[in-house]
Amino acid sequence: MYEVFDGTAARVLLGLNSGDSIRNVSQRIGTPYETVRQAVNRLEAAGFVEYDEGLYLTDEEVRDRALSLLTASARTSSPTIEEAYTLPHFTDLQFAFTRIDAVYVWTQGGYQVGRDPDDYPLFLTVQQADTDAWRDFFSQFNIPVANERQPAESNESALQIVLEPRDWLDTDTVEGYPVIPRSETIEYMQDNYATFASALEMLDQMYEDLSLDVNYSEHDHATP
Repeated sequence: MYEVFDGTAARVLLGLNSGDSIRNVSQRIGTPYETVRQAVNRLEAAGFVEYDEGLYLTDEEVRDRALSLLTASARTSSPTIEEAYTLPHFTDLQFAFTRIDAVYVWTQGGYQVGRDPDDYPLFLTVQQADTDAWRDFFSQFNIPVANERQPAESNESALQIVLEPRDWLDTDTVEGYPVIPRSETIEYMQDNYATFASALEMLDQMYEDLSLDVNYSEHDHATP
C-alpha cells in the first residue's frame, strides 16, 4: 500500500481529471511522462485508477487521502517553486495564471522574468466567492496568501500566492495550464513594455495570427 501511495501517486490522484491521458496528467502536475506512467500503473494495479479510453478514479474519496499525504509532507519540507505551480490543480476551484505567470505560460516556458527564488510570488486569478477557500487550501502547505504582493520580510515562506479575485473567469488552457486570455496577457505586457519587450517578440514569432510589430534588440536596450 505505502509503496503504491507515494508523493508522485498522490499528485497523480489529485491532478487527474476524468478521461485524462497520461500525457495530460504529466503536463498538469509538471512531472515527466515516464514517472507518471509508472505511478499510474501502480495505482491501476492497486485498484485506485482504471482506464477506459482515458483515466478515471475508482473512488473519489481517495483524493482526500492523497491531499493528506501531501500536506503532511509539507509540514516537514515546504513545497518547491516547481511544486507550487502544480498545487492549484489539486482543488476543484477555478483559477488561471495571470500577470508574470501568464507570460510564462503563453510563451510555453520560453520567457521567465528574473525572480528571486527567496522571494517568489505566484499570481493567480480566482473567483471572488472562492477567495477564502483558496486561503484555506494554501494554508495547509504553509504558503501565505494575499491580494497584493507582500514584502519578503513579512513572510517566513519564500513563496507567496497573490490572488486577483474576479466576479467571473475567462480562461484559456496552454499545455495543461489554465491562463488568462492571450489578448489580456499581451495588454499586460504592453503596459510593462520595458520588462516584456523580448517576450512580445517571442509571442509574435510563436503565433502566426499575431502582428505585434515588435523588433526587440538586447543591444538597443542594454544599460550604458
